[in-house]
Amino acid sequence: MPEFEDSLQLAKIEHFNESARLRNLPGVQLQAIRDASGAFKSWFRQQGECSGVRTCHLIGLPYPRRFGLWRAAISPAPFLRIANRMMVVQFKEADPTIEQTPEGTGYRTKTMLVEPTEYELAANTPFFSTLGSKVPSSLRNRVLDIGKPLQEHLSEIGISFDSVDYLTFDHLHTQDLRIWLGTTEPQPDLVAAGKAIAGEPVEPLFPNAKLLVMRDEWEQLTSLHPMQTPWYQSKTFSQLRTSNVVVLDNDVLVGPGVALLHTPGHTPGNHTIVLNTASGIWTQSENGIHAECYTPERSKIPGLARHARNYGQEVILNANTPDFTATQYNSMVKEKLIADRGGPGGEWVQHFPSSELTAWSAAPGVSPSFVYGGITHGVIETK
Repeated sequence: MPEFEDSLQLAKIEHFNESARLRNLPGVQLQAIRDASGAFKSWFRQQGECSGVRTCHLIGLPYPRRFGLWRAAISPAPFLRIANRMMVVQFKEADPTIEQTPEGTGYRTKTMLVEPTEYELAANTPFFSTLGSKVPSSLRNRVLDIGKPLQEHLSEIGISFDSVDYLTFDHLHTQDLRIWLGTTEPQPDLVAAGKAIAGEPVEPLFPNAKLLVMRDEWEQLTSLHPMQTPWYQSKTFSQLRTSNVVVLDNDVLVGPGVALLHTPGHTPGNHTIVLNTASGIWTQSENGIHAECYTPERSKIPGLARHARNYGQEVILNANTPDFTATQYNSMVKEKLIADRGGPGGEWVQHFPSSELTAWSAAPGVSPSFVYGGITHGVIETK
């Protein structure tokens, strides 16, 4: 993996450090998370709200039920459908180079893209490539719910590529970042796909954006375990430009109302995006694929409530790589305790999955009670 310069200074969050040190003792870690969550939530709320959030649908696709609703759901359908969405998040950052006035112009708006997946390239992930080869092309449009490419969404919102400050993914399953960050060498496969110029390195679409990623997630790409390899495109990272890659060792406050918390388990370097908005605090990751996975006792999906009751478990994991299930369970409890409540009747955890369970006629018995569909907050400043 090429070397890179870590020059970004973000405010470190200390609330959960003890639980991070105890990650190999899951029962002790879980209690430490419970003890720290209330103080963090109160502190985070005091940091203010982010200034704007918009959600963009990218693609809906099949996903194995046994992974998404691990061991809990009762259904004859082998697959459910998840919707992958991107969020545009903005926040105000104090800028001493801008004159402070009573109108508050001493701040600069920062833009972060959360889960900006290039879904055509994501289809090359070994698991989904194998799955796709079994689906006749005539059925493709019935199976997939294809939205607009990321570039079109940004154009409609009014965000220019060079104005994006940060990119982040809760984890790097399926991701190919070469178009976003650029490469050091020509990429013949991208040329063949019509996404790059022959004989030249790929120029970054987001030339000023820094990728924020946990160190464990980044460093594992050079030495994946066989249980991990179906879900990563690690070869696409070997010639990636890394000057704008910033690795994080723990929880950070990116700006008012925006934090990244280390929530390992789904992957070793998984993190959760936490947002404070007018509708309260939200968490976002793929640890769970629906709010019902965080409140299974209220779920109408057959099997979820019974599984939670029988096993005394308060969350239902999304476990396609179930090598750290106890740690992932703890991370989901962390999200559950931090997030406010919303949804129908105000009774559901405000967790917005990076890939959310949606209704699908081909998946009887696993339709959600409701769908968040996205987070909308404040005003997005065009740039």
